[in-house]
Amino acid sequence: MQLECLAYSVGHADEGVCVGMQMGPYRILLDCGLPDPSALRELFPPDRTASVGETRRRQPVDFVLVANAHADRARGLLYLHRAFPKLPIYASEVTTELVHLNWPEVEREQTRFCQALPWQTPVEFRDGLTVQLFRAGHLPGAAAILLTYLDPDSGRAYKVLHTGDFFLSNSRLVEGLPLEQLRGLDPDVAIVEASYGTARFPHRRALENELAERINRAIAEQKRVLMPTPPLGLGQELLMLLRSHHHFTGRDLDIWVDGSVADGCDAYLALLPQLPSSVQNFARHQALFWDDRVRPRVRRVVPEERGELGKSPSIVLCDRAIDWQQYCAPDTGPWLVLLPEHPGQPRPELERTVLDRLPVPVEVETYLLTDRCDVNGTTQLIHNLHPQHVLLVRGAPNYLADLSNLDELRNRYHLHTPHAGTVVELPIGEILVQPSEEPEVYEGELTEHPGEIAMTFPEAIARDSRWQNFADTGLIEARWQGEELVIRGLSQREVLSQSSAARFDPEIDCCGTCRYYRGRRCWNRRSPLYGFKVTPDGYCPAFEALPREGEMWEDGEPTPE
Repeated sequence: MQLECLAYSVGHADEGVCVGMQMGPYRILLDCGLPDPSALRELFPPDRTASVGETRRRQPVDFVLVANAHADRARGLLYLHRAFPKLPIYASEVTTELVHLNWPEVEREQTRFCQALPWQTPVEFRDGLTVQLFRAGHLPGAAAILLTYLDPDSGRAYKVLHTGDFFLSNSRLVEGLPLEQLRGLDPDVAIVEASYGTARFPHRRALENELAERINRAIAEQKRVLMPTPPLGLGQELLMLLRSHHHFTGRDLDIWVDGSVADGCDAYLALLPQLPSSVQNFARHQALFWDDRVRPRVRRVVPEERGELGKSPSIVLCDRAIDWQQYCAPDTGPWLVLLPEHPGQPRPELERTVLDRLPVPVEVETYLLTDRCDVNGTTQLIHNLHPQHVLLVRGAPNYLADLSNLDELRNRYHLHTPHAGTVVELPIGEILVQPSEEPEVYEGELTEHPGEIAMTFPEAIARDSRWQNFADTGLIEARWQGEELVIRGLSQREVLSQSSAARFDPEIDCCGTCRYYRGRRCWNRRSPLYGFKVTPDGYCPAFEALPREGEMWEDGEPTPE
């Protein structure tokens, strides 16, 4: 039985995901996120001279399945539909209603080519081939797709699970992937999204609180806040965060939404019955998005009101493709621009010359709000699925290589990190062979000097694309993990957060003035918060004030300089 994967595009950088699967006699295309129509034309050239019947026979695949409506999964579908009008394209019901946002310049009726599939109900597409969708979290309508083919010769059922983008945690507008529904599926092959590689991040709610705190400080400093975001997903999540967080509820504040982010909000409102019950309950008591009566007021930007933006305390959410400099008018006061970070990709930056040309002071910072699983969630899903083959896609190549070299995965599964244009054969039942790719190791030297320790590494370590983020501020943090010393770079966001914490009044008893507060974590073994990240304005009964200059620690050590 033939089972193989043709990786047209695997999501490195901004290339999108487009994966072909061969299961017996059937060819299935999973996602079509290629951004360049010329690349699609090269992969799937239409035959304009063929009749309708011949075109059907010459279609590149039997049908297409789409995991979610994000551009990196769906933006190539319009070209594919125009090239092969009879080619069936399927997705969840919510995705079929959101996918048109990828082509705002095209009339809505011309984008109604996706057919809806139900949740969890197996649908037989061809003889012996069924498809089943499971909710994947991450985005409304996002699906994990199970393909099952019953081989007539052996009577064996072969299974392939395509996770799409998945998230085990709940977000503001989407419930997380219900892992218990996938447990026991035992697919032969799992195509797993692994954008975050082996990185570990705090819980989503902790990151939300950190972001809300930064926005709150900016508003208190009379700054206007501008947040360019993708049109679908993050923009709506941020809007719900701002509407429901205790820092902003009831506050005399205007939140403006512009461009395709506003269109995404309208699409969500049309799908309200499909959103989680908690969101529907919120909408029964007040408007989900547009509301100019309840504070903070949420308004769509219209041309006649564009000149009012920034003249009063406000937050602006706009499409990242919009020229955001138009909002920074001379009479609007200072601005804080917050750009989203994407792990594995270079940290977004703006040229200094652009900022210097603006008529008002502008600060630019970044923030992280995870919408996918880190290494803990990814490995947890894989272990629960227990497939024979795992294909890791959608992520920076070095992130995927790091994940594929984890011993807990290498010792149990056939791991593949395919590059675009490669074919991966997936033999079932063969003996596990360890991947040949080894992680790059950098050997250095350690030198002890009076009062300090120096570590030196070869220059080659800086050639890795991750070095730029690691060395961003030139500051590092080290901690013991068992017998190993883990070193990480401090980001600008963390340095700024620590600087703001240092401005606390030393007479106030709080974490920011506690002797055990370092690196935004509590290091007091007597505290219930030991080892956890804590906010500088927090407090616990184990608080111990920092010694004043010239005083001694209780254990007799002098005050650190």
